[in-house]
Amino acid sequence: MSTNDQVPKKVLIVPLDWGLGHATRDIPLIHELLNAGCEIVIAAEGKHAALLGAEFPQLTILPLPGYHIRYSQKGLFFGLKIVRQIPKIWRAVRFEQAWLRKTVAELGIDAVISDNRFGLYHPDIPCIFISHQLLIKTPFGGVTERLLQKINYRFINRYTACWVPDFAGEPNLSGILAHPKELPAHTEYLGCLSRFEPMPGVEKKYDLLALISGPEPQRTNLEELILAELREMPGIKALIVSGRPDQAARREVAPGISQVSHLNARDLNEAMLAADMVLCRSGYTTLMDLAKLNKKAILVPTPGQSEQEYLGKYLMQKGYFYSLPQHQFKLRKALEAVKTFPFTAFQHGHDMTAYKKVVRDFAETL
Repeated sequence: MSTNDQVPKKVLIVPLDWGLGHATRDIPLIHELLNAGCEIVIAAEGKHAALLGAEFPQLTILPLPGYHIRYSQKGLFFGLKIVRQIPKIWRAVRFEQAWLRKTVAELGIDAVISDNRFGLYHPDIPCIFISHQLLIKTPFGGVTERLLQKINYRFINRYTACWVPDFAGEPNLSGILAHPKELPAHTEYLGCLSRFEPMPGVEKKYDLLALISGPEPQRTNLEELILAELREMPGIKALIVSGRPDQAARREVAPGISQVSHLNARDLNEAMLAADMVLCRSGYTTLMDLAKLNKKAILVPTPGQSEQEYLGKYLMQKGYFYSLPQHQFKLRKALEAVKTFPFTAFQHGHDMTAYKKVVRDFAETL
């Protein structure tokens, strides 16, 4: 955005309603756009709106329904249940298109950044699509994945550009997901996209920080599993963050074990630095946070979610994080196993603020 402009350019940010990761990874983008002098409007609902509203109380948040995907209780049927809801996703995309045309006309939106929502492209303004899943992993393998990739690219190529939150070369966090043989048109890699920062001098408080996240009912399944395990481990110092920004609760589960419904970005940043070990899903945004802070972690992929299962295996093979499936999870055994795991540092000289230049360059074009 030119410094001679008197009126700030208005950028609409819209995260996908799949867990909280899409909303949280948009936080550093919003900060950088605000630093560039842009006016930000957010569209979200429910806990995503609550999270972003808590981080940016000064910003307008428009109500926009999400895709409202329902998830299987059993991991075995996770992928099948998603496939059966494709018609519902398609209807949501058509609604997004009509909503965006109306919103651009009424509010004078100058640009859109869509975090993995397929229907937020407009012929008259720059529209960015953010995704780390250019290749969409499924339980059904190659043919299905190639078909979904074609559909994915068909939508992505309707946008002005595709921003990928990962590094273009090695090492990277997403493997083949964001590094397939063929890329969408106008693809640009952002590097690591994390709202967190290393902070020197943070005192160690916890043996374990458990971050509960992801879609229901699997979020609750993991929460109950971890609580049951921790109650059988006297002497451990642990903090459980339940991933419920729509609630405000804190309780002592047992001596030395606390549980909170949600932490804001700064408090969660400090909690991660204050923990010897992090236990979490292998959600991609969480992985970027771990890499940025150079933290050791035990990953428990969401059962049946092929992307998380792939990332867990890929990153364990690389030596970055320890991963195991939920049906094999025993906390005491996992904490014993990680004592001999290499935990190779990911960063290797990577610029963890590379995304800032991409965002600034984009703002300058508006």
